[in-house]
Amino acid sequence: MQAERERQRSKDKRRRMLVVLAAVVGVLAVVAVVGVLVGQNSGSDTNDKPVAFPKGAVGKDRLALPAGKADAPAGLTVYEDFRCPACGQFEDRFSKTINDLEDAGKLRTDYRLVKLIDGNFGGTGSLNAANAAACAQDAGKFVPYHDVLFQNQPPENDDAFADKGHLKDLAGKVDGLRGKRFDSCVDDGRFDGWVGASDVAFGKSGHNSTPTVLLEGKNILGPGSNLTPESFKQLVEDAGKG
Repeated sequence: MQAERERQRSKDKRRRMLVVLAAVVGVLAVVAVVGVLVGQNSGSDTNDKPVAFPKGAVGKDRLALPAGKADAPAGLTVYEDFRCPACGQFEDRFSKTINDLEDAGKLRTDYRLVKLIDGNFGGTGSLNAANAAACAQDAGKFVPYHDVLFQNQPPENDDAFADKGHLKDLAGKVDGLRGKRFDSCVDDGRFDGWVGASDVAFGKSGHNSTPTVLLEGKNILGPGSNLTPESFKQLVEDAGKG
């Protein structure tokens, strides 16, 4: 009987050791899985390049490119992607009115550039065009180059703006922009990190489509807005009085 009890105690001890070992292995497996998940998520919103800011960038985050007089009474914020067809349609219809209001000192516009279409269709055209526009800002030529890009916008699924040579050629349409400094800026992707930061900020803004057009913080281009150049001009003038 004594020998039988000893054998049973040995079996129980081995069983307890196996249970403990299995528990330890399970915990280690969970830790390993969590580590992989955290590792996969870490840095998903970051850009490998440091953020260099274009000259004259404005806003608390310095992620906006300004147009018009800084002391204009009405403020417009426009989120745009140079590959976005709806942005092209907006510019085609409203850019003259916006430029006229800016020239008259009635409107100041902050442009915030994003790269949504790159994410939706692949490619780098949104990023490269936005970087080139920031290079133009650095040269004091943002507005005319911005307009040239939209006037020469390719179809949404055509990543023509990924070609940096094409972006440099388009700069030739803007007096005084094309040169070694601009070309180097485009080729080096000097402001890629800045574009990435702007894109991340847009993702956190609560807005999810382009163009997003805010007049004094209010979205004026939402569904059912029926905005026209004439009604837009009136909204700007009314905002300037308030």
